[in-house]
Amino acid sequence: MKLIDVHKQLATDDQCLDYLERSRWPDGVRCLTCGAKKVSRITRKAKGRNKRARLFQCLEPTCRQQFTVTSGTIFHDSHLPLTKWFTAVALIVDAKKGMSAMQLQRHLRVNYRTAWYLAHRIREAMEDASAPKLKGTVEIDETYIGGKSRGRGHKVWRDNKDVVLGIRERKGPLRLVKIADNKKATLYDAISKHVDKDAAGIMTDEWPAYNFRDTQYHRVPHQRVRHIAKEYVRGNVHTNTIESAFSLLKRAVIGTYHQLSIKHLQRYLNEFGYRFSRRDVANLFGETVRRMAQGAPIQYKKLTAGASVSAS
Repeated sequence: MKLIDVHKQLATDDQCLDYLERSRWPDGVRCLTCGAKKVSRITRKAKGRNKRARLFQCLEPTCRQQFTVTSGTIFHDSHLPLTKWFTAVALIVDAKKGMSAMQLQRHLRVNYRTAWYLAHRIREAMEDASAPKLKGTVEIDETYIGGKSRGRGHKVWRDNKDVVLGIRERKGPLRLVKIADNKKATLYDAISKHVDKDAAGIMTDEWPAYNFRDTQYHRVPHQRVRHIAKEYVRGNVHTNTIESAFSLLKRAVIGTYHQLSIKHLQRYLNEFGYRFSRRDVANLFGETVRRMAQGAPIQYKKLTAGASVSAS
């Protein structure tokens, strides 16, 4: 479902509630407390103080709980109409280089803080915490994101930058992970969480920290491309697949966001990995809405704790 389809098919809150109900309960509404199928729909003819839409009542004698379509979801207690929520989802999942809060603010005609909070709640649903490990030929490299540094030299250049580890299976998923540094132990710890010990192969550059001889990957064929010697491809040996993903990420940082909060960097990386890995999914909008319907809401005070809201 693309943006134009969202505008046509989800133009009212009732249509959005119908879609959300089907996404959350494809086999019929179930009680959120006990899981019972016997529920009744409570309708209101007159608008009162209780404005909860699609109120359901569990008919199980030992339960009798009331709930709505949005109860326990990211949409719960949101004052923003679902039409704007769904428009924001459609914009973000289709934005190859990301969608900044400033852009959402203009598209949705909301204030900046609302747009910023909205975008981060959508990104929260894009985390692939339980994704399977990569088993094919895996390319691994690191890149650096952050401010400019004074002085010369590789170490000085990295001082004000954060390390992002990129792991991509050829013709498969992409994982982007913020890590503390590019030392061997740090790299291995991150790689071990995303790459299967029986992977078909590992491709890296010549960075000495990429040494798997004494690790669980010692039997996995490991080949290096020598970037320092101006070598970028040697037959099937290259890291161009992960480099192309890095290129897209950096263009987004420069051209879309201009700056990223380090506190929230992993959430932005999750968004890029999620969208990149599902670029061939026919209905990415629907998959994202289902994730949001299953995810718990994240509080604004948690997002802003210890950091100010930046214009990104």
